[in-house]
Amino acid sequence: MKSRVFVLGSVVALGLLSGCRTGPRFDGPVRAVWVVRTDYGSPEDVKQVMANCADAGFNNVIFQVRGNGTVYYPSKIEPWSEEYDYQSPGFDPLAVACQEAHARNLKIHAWVNVMPAWKGETPPKCPDQLYNKHPEWFWYDQHGQRQPLNSFYVSLNPCLPEVRTYLVEVFRELLANYPLDGLHMDYIRFPNEPPAIPRGSDIDYPRDKRTLELYRRDSWLWPNPDDNKANWDRWRTRQVTKLVAQIRDMVRQTRPQAVYSASVGSSRKQSLAHFRDELYWVRWGLIDAAFPMNYKPDVQKFDQGLEMWMPYRGQVDVVPGLWFDGKLPTEQGISVVRQQIASAVDKTGNFCLFSYTSLFDPPAGRQGPRARPDDAARPRTRSTGQRELRRQQLLPYIRALGKSTANRVVMAKAGPVAQ
Repeated sequence: MKSRVFVLGSVVALGLLSGCRTGPRFDGPVRAVWVVRTDYGSPEDVKQVMANCADAGFNNVIFQVRGNGTVYYPSKIEPWSEEYDYQSPGFDPLAVACQEAHARNLKIHAWVNVMPAWKGETPPKCPDQLYNKHPEWFWYDQHGQRQPLNSFYVSLNPCLPEVRTYLVEVFRELLANYPLDGLHMDYIRFPNEPPAIPRGSDIDYPRDKRTLELYRRDSWLWPNPDDNKANWDRWRTRQVTKLVAQIRDMVRQTRPQAVYSASVGSSRKQSLAHFRDELYWVRWGLIDAAFPMNYKPDVQKFDQGLEMWMPYRGQVDVVPGLWFDGKLPTEQGISVVRQQIASAVDKTGNFCLFSYTSLFDPPAGRQGPRARPDDAARPRTRSTGQRELRRQQLLPYIRALGKSTANRVVMAKAGPVAQ
């Protein structure tokens, strides 16, 4: 088997010819669920999450530990989450999660938001949080103005080498200190949808002096990226890909058995609008698993959203993500989700459900701000009755899928039946 080397700026990555795998993969069909960082607060909460996930028939938990430049584990690099008032809550949520997951034969993947570095309309109160500590790492527009705080995220500038190096070290610390089965990247793109950039605005990011100098060095185009917008867009896309490659190299060095996965799109045009070229990542072996965020209101559109991923199933594990559309009546929504799970399993063998609190109640006292969705585009119902109905109608099906998988694995290990 021949291989070839390609260069992404200063990053040298090894890619194999089409159809070959370069990293670890899941050891069987994936029945996964995303657990948002607002779904737990105490050791008891984490234990309950893992108990519920195991009982429901899931086998992989995508457990969020970094949201916006703050974390849910003791770090020497980033402060504790604002939800813990930037100080230790007296326990290590990720350590408890790893212990409880593995005790129940669950695989656990650390879910991290990559680019977002703060969320909300007021700045963080912690002086060591990135928004305060490194203002030069954030987005600045063509008028020299810093991206204003808003109801969505303000983000780091991945075009800066020092930002990419920083993020690699944040994730290295995670993999070096915890027995994780994987690292799952979210927002490994430009979060440039409204209100991050107001609809109809001509604002463009990042246009700070240093970024433009780097662009000129690489492209020989100066000073105005608008003179060649297509090249400017491609250059920004390459900077995100550089970061993906750098994190991949670190994962291989630090915890080579870990599955390196990413939340990706179901529309190539939409992904490139966020400067995320996930198909390039797959072709060159930069990720091990792709989780298309295929959040659609019916089965036909769900299937259409998987079409771009079907040719790549031999090169990457494809784990379709699906969710409960809060606009649909409960009974109809449950039926749609079940059909989408069946379609995802039929096409890829895998699925991942967004999210844990679509099925299970948040911990007591978490019905307020802590229970808010991670992303306004991913609404979650708060009705206990709706969750109970979903559990009644979906969990027997998910458990049956798990038992079917287990039986196939046992049979495969036993070898062929004598005739």
